[in-house]
Amino acid sequence: MSKNTICLWYAREAEEAARFYASVFPDCAVTAVHKAPTDFPGGKAGQVLTVEFTVCGIPCLGFNGGDAFQQTEAFSFQIATEDQTETDRYWDASVGNGGKESACGWCKDRWGLSWQITPRALSDAMKQGGAVAERVFQAMMTMGKIDAAAIEAAVKG
Repeated sequence: MSKNTICLWYAREAEEAARFYASVFPDCAVTAVHKAPTDFPGGKAGQVLTVEFTVCGIPCLGFNGGDAFQQTEAFSFQIATEDQTETDRYWDASVGNGGKESACGWCKDRWGLSWQITPRALSDAMKQGGAVAERVFQAMMTMGKIDAAAIEAAVKG
């Protein structure tokens, strides 16, 4: 077990979510599924209690804790993409599977977990600072899914 693991609370669908992430993102896998030995506040004995999985190499534990807590934008995964095709693939998979679009490269999956699908072109442009970063930031603020071509146009002015 990793020294630091992200624990994500799900009402009842941790295994379904983990398997979805493993099918979409690179370096992802479901590594273990654990069932509850007795009844618990979120479910019954024999139901899935926790799921160990990785998201882009980051160890996670999905916990089926019931309806007491919901995901919020206070936690998100930021996925760096190489090009528009990769950006589109991850965005479309998350939003197209019952998720929701948001602003500035953020979206939520059907379980309410927030994702930042961020082309490297955006991160690289923001690092330039000054007028370039200002133009890029203004362009980004008008977007839902990030449009890498529009970011590159903003870099050029």
